[in-house]
Amino acid sequence: MDFSIITGNIDVYLEGLKNTLILVSLSLIAGLAMAIPLAVLRVIGNPFIQWPIRAFVYFFRGTPLLVQMFLVYYGFGQFDAMKDSFLWPLFKEAYFCALLTFSLNTCAYTVEILRGSIVATPHGEVEAATAAGMSRLLMLRRIILPSAFRRALPAYSNEIIFMLHGSALASVITIVDITGAARIINSRFYSPYEAFITAALFYMAITFTIVFFIRLLEKKWHAHLQPADQSVITIEAPHENITG
Repeated sequence: MDFSIITGNIDVYLEGLKNTLILVSLSLIAGLAMAIPLAVLRVIGNPFIQWPIRAFVYFFRGTPLLVQMFLVYYGFGQFDAMKDSFLWPLFKEAYFCALLTFSLNTCAYTVEILRGSIVATPHGEVEAATAAGMSRLLMLRRIILPSAFRRALPAYSNEIIFMLHGSALASVITIVDITGAARIINSRFYSPYEAFITAALFYMAITFTIVFFIRLLEKKWHAHLQPADQSVITIEAPHENITG
């Protein structure tokens, strides 16, 4: 393995690392912001509200991320109405198309994660909030959503990692992320082993960092579920005087 190829072009990987972190972070923030109200509406029994959200979720969960990206990046450019609209300066940029696709994709998965956590809210918590005189909005903000976030954290941590790994597809539409940097190095030196092993190490380092911080967050949010440290108390039985 020729390490000089990597050390001599580390700036390309660092640029790809920066683009990956920004793209994934913005996608997760936008996806979570859209998913919270959609998940709340998803548990409402009104079918006119549920069915459009279900259709959105099923489409983005049922189709490959790469196909979704091609539909956004290449598909909208086929419509003259889009090219003549004020949105075209955004949709002609690969970065915006990747950001939009990733945001909608992670939103669909996050909606189902949060919906399941909201449905699993213990009924006793809802009854206690009702007995305390909380309105539905106040109950949602103080009881249901915080409780749902704690339960959803393990599943959502997996979604963060999946989004990180899925972001490698951004290189297909000319974005220089970590995978895009590896493709550039491979095209320059014809050294796929060095190029893509380095990219894999970058992804592994980010993944382990995410797992580390998620565990810290789980430990903090689930501190009330940890058994309290109890000192062992030894009680000595009183001595009995036995007289013969």
